[in-house]
Amino acid sequence: MVVCGDDALAIRLAAELREVYRQRVVLVAPSGDHAEETEPIAVVSRAARLLRRPDSPGGTPPPPQDVTSSSPSEAALLRAGVDRAAALALLYEDDETNLRAALAARRLSPGLRLVVRMYNRKLGQHLEELLDQAALLAAPGTDRALLDASTTVLSDADTAAPALAATAVAGTSKVVQADGVLLRAAERTPSERGEAADPGLCTLALLSSTTTDPAGAEGSDTSGPQAPLLLPDDEAVASAAGRGSVVLETVRYAGHALSSRRLARRGVPLRDLFSARLRWALTGIVGCVLALTLTTTLLTDADPVHAAYLTLLDLFSINDPAVEESTTRQILQLLTGLVGLALLPLLVAGALEALGTFRAAGALRRPPRGLSGHVVLLGLGKIGTRVLARLRELDIPVVCVEEDPDARGIPLARGLGVPVVLGDVTEEGILEAAKTHRAHALLALTSSGTTNLEATLYARTVKPDLRVALRLYDDDFATAVHRTLRTAHPDALTRSRSVTHLAAPAFAGAMMGRQILGAIPVERKVLLFAALIVAGNPQFEGRTVAGAFRPGAWRVLALDTASPGARRPDLASSHQEGDEPQLLWDLHPGYVLRPEDRVVIAATRRGLAELLDTSTQSRPATPWPGPPIVHRRADDGNAAC
Repeated sequence: MVVCGDDALAIRLAAELREVYRQRVVLVAPSGDHAEETEPIAVVSRAARLLRRPDSPGGTPPPPQDVTSSSPSEAALLRAGVDRAAALALLYEDDETNLRAALAARRLSPGLRLVVRMYNRKLGQHLEELLDQAALLAAPGTDRALLDASTTVLSDADTAAPALAATAVAGTSKVVQADGVLLRAAERTPSERGEAADPGLCTLALLSSTTTDPAGAEGSDTSGPQAPLLLPDDEAVASAAGRGSVVLETVRYAGHALSSRRLARRGVPLRDLFSARLRWALTGIVGCVLALTLTTTLLTDADPVHAAYLTLLDLFSINDPAVEESTTRQILQLLTGLVGLALLPLLVAGALEALGTFRAAGALRRPPRGLSGHVVLLGLGKIGTRVLARLRELDIPVVCVEEDPDARGIPLARGLGVPVVLGDVTEEGILEAAKTHRAHALLALTSSGTTNLEATLYARTVKPDLRVALRLYDDDFATAVHRTLRTAHPDALTRSRSVTHLAAPAFAGAMMGRQILGAIPVERKVLLFAALIVAGNPQFEGRTVAGAFRPGAWRVLALDTASPGARRPDLASSHQEGDEPQLLWDLHPGYVLRPEDRVVIAATRRGLAELLDTSTQSRPATPWPGPPIVHRRADDGNAAC
């Protein structure tokens, strides 16, 4: 695997590939100043085959050796071995740099798997289609489904948003996204296992006996006499008394059921169109008109309809003076005219209020009274905007706090009808205006780590048991803050996150191939989630769901119900607007897997490697396009054929 980048995401991705997927990595960086940071990263000149290393310490790749280059030029890519690599990640902050390097890499190695970091979404979609088409043209006659080369364009903001949303909802970032559904690995202590709880989709692992932390194993020592048991069968789960477990669950909002309609409505209700005082005044006018109509009916010979008509004429001063009428009729006309004088300013006030309300309909909304159980989101920049969209997709009520009225996420908040408090979060009264004291969780995602920490500490004084997740850039500092806040507030759930830490797993999964949906760590081990085709795999084809389960190796979790021609190529990507989830999670154990089926599985590293090996061996050979011409460049710069 070749990783090219100029920031912390490249270092984190290289570590993820080595530690989780046991891959050998070539890291191309601008300078050697990061040598101490990348010491645990294996940086070598050759790429490993996909998932061929076992689940053992002996499978760790050799010591690091990096490639120094100020830019991803063709010479630097050749020195890194792109022509022999399985995948290349381009993670520079400049879109143009990544674009040029991707085009050069596709030309140097048409079969290379590319993962490109792009901020421009539309440009990224066009680039993905262009490079995939170039890979197909380089190997004519190859089926698109069988072509291992693929191009995946990702944004660190898009990939970090699901984990941050899950942190606000469920208090964890150990999530996997599959077909738009967020799945989390919920850790349950031995005491919780004995209680009546949601069994979840399945039990992923049995933890070591020392794992008794209800907030998870993050930041604590999980080594114990019993190693974790991955993918246990029902018998092992039933007999594992006194051990914690990891259960796969879908992420759901557990706060108050209030307000998703109140926060998301787009129209202007009548009570917001006119003020309460104006409504009471108009009610008084209507009451006076009714009273005058009734009095006219009783004291004159007019019927009720005619009496109402005369009263309205007098009210609007368009009736003839009752000079020759009776005294009673004259008095009623004067009283009605007096009520009409009071009606005129009310009509003017109502028109002005309605005009002001309609003008403010497109403006930012304020948090409604009585709001509780919501999520307070600090910052509507690149990350905050994506998180806001994800939270509203989950129908979670949100109140945003932003200092810049022209921030990137302001139009989205206005369009969704989400309340926004404009102001500096460090100023007194801003968090109170966002109803933080009645909130379910706080997400501090501004671009300043110091501001996020200050807002978190102040929110703790407002509500000590508030669930908090704050964005910090430095991983060591984030770990220190997490442990300190957890010690100071043991009854509150605190998470400190860096975007690179949350985005790296998605980039790593894309480098392993589109069939990889993600990975979830379980103490010292890792569970991988993948989408595989049943055809050609004897471990699945013709077997039932229960028969295809191998404890400790793999387990079928879901079935893709979409037809083969309508399937989404990448289940780990976000939903397009209008798409409906196609995965069936509640599978009957007796369902027989057919060759045309695609299944989502959880597997260990070794189990997934065995499945991929079996699938590759059973797959018919792809027609070779012709005699290859391979150009390689030696270390001395001379061309070798």
